[in-house]
Amino acid sequence: MRNPARVGAVWPSSQRLSEKLARIAPGHGAPVVVELGPGTGAVTSEVSRRLAPGGRHLAVELDPGMARYLTGRHPGVEVINGDARKLGELLEERGIAGVDAVISGLPWSLFDRASQREILGQVVDVIGETGAFATFAYSHTMPMPSARRFKATLQETFDEVVMTRTVWRNVPPAFCFLCRRPRP
Repeated sequence: MRNPARVGAVWPSSQRLSEKLARIAPGHGAPVVVELGPGTGAVTSEVSRRLAPGGRHLAVELDPGMARYLTGRHPGVEVINGDARKLGELLEERGIAGVDAVISGLPWSLFDRASQREILGQVVDVIGETGAFATFAYSHTMPMPSARRFKATLQETFDEVVMTRTVWRNVPPAFCFLCRRPRP
């Protein structure tokens, strides 16, 4: 981990965690699904497998090297080397006004409150009233003030925030936040 302040993962997400996150990707119609911070693509593989044939899968990765790697590994995914803080702008440049789901692998507990709110604001803007948002947290980070603050921010931002059971077969163990119905 050359840059622990920007890379929050100690190991790629497990198959089980990836499956839980990818559940919000619609399996019918022509959905648009965006990943934030896809890293090496563990979740990307599961989203691609689950996504409806007419769907569009985009991945926003800040690190140029990781973006190149992901592009080579997942040619069917539109990889965008960009910042999640500019999600709306990045999608608008590609002719996308709204999305059905956003799945995040971003290290939320490493962000200050302003950054958490800024990125979540972008997510809410692009998913609208009917979209869904999924992210995960490592179980051991929950005592951290920034992790507790993020959970509270999710609960302020969405009417529905469901925490899944812990995925013990992930390194380290993690759980997902599945969120719907952004508050006005």
